[in-house]
Amino acid sequence: KSQQAPDFEHPFGHGKELYFWSLIVAIAIFAVGCGMSLYEGINHLIHPEPLTKPVWNYVVLAFAFVFEGISWVFGWKVFRSARGKRGIFEAIHKSKDPSTFMVFFEDSAALLGLVIAFIGIFVGQQTHNPYADGLASILIGVVLGCVSFFLAYESKGLLIGEGVDREVLRRLRTVVEKDEAVEHVDRLLTMHFGPHEVMLTLEVKFRDDLSMVGVRNTISRLQKSVQREYPDITRIYFASESLAHQRPVDSSEPK
Repeated sequence: KSQQAPDFEHPFGHGKELYFWSLIVAIAIFAVGCGMSLYEGINHLIHPEPLTKPVWNYVVLAFAFVFEGISWVFGWKVFRSARGKRGIFEAIHKSKDPSTFMVFFEDSAALLGLVIAFIGIFVGQQTHNPYADGLASILIGVVLGCVSFFLAYESKGLLIGEGVDREVLRRLRTVVEKDEAVEHVDRLLTMHFGPHEVMLTLEVKFRDDLSMVGVRNTISRLQKSVQREYPDITRIYFASESLAHQRPVDSSEPK
């Protein structure tokens, strides 16, 4: 969905579909995974039942661990290549593509939940304690709840409009300010519409002696310089104090 081309109702494209569905995944993990685990755990504590034929529990857990483990390996490879030399949490916070860490974290939580379930069943079997399974289920619910909250928090920041990193913004300002036709730069505003779709708005002051042709040439030159430095910037808009002193543009003129 996020790769769909812009249309009349969505002139900036559908890139934020990725952020929206990432948020839905986080909510689903919380509502279904966390909610059902807590419900089952509390129900087992209120109405404890002894384990019968636990061998099938171990078989199911073993198969689940294999399947989740395979998925985790692929998720880790993608996340590792995306994070580079940064730490795990730093890479997640700075990432603009939640798909790179969503699978990794969901599978990590699933594997941890399977380990907790195994310990709960094993302890309950060895000690003949009917409450161990219920406690394990509650603990799994807590793990899933924490993971879903974390993923929802990261997705929310991207969904409501996150800009580029401070270092990228600093480099962009340097690129614009070193142009001989630019007197100074007031503000640079950015917003991610997708992992590789960034809008940039520049508030600049051109030299007063610059003609309209010179302004157009400067804008074209700056666009090429900015996109060469940061190719993910797909849209660039200029707001200039210099243009306010030029002849007003007639709204009937062709654009």
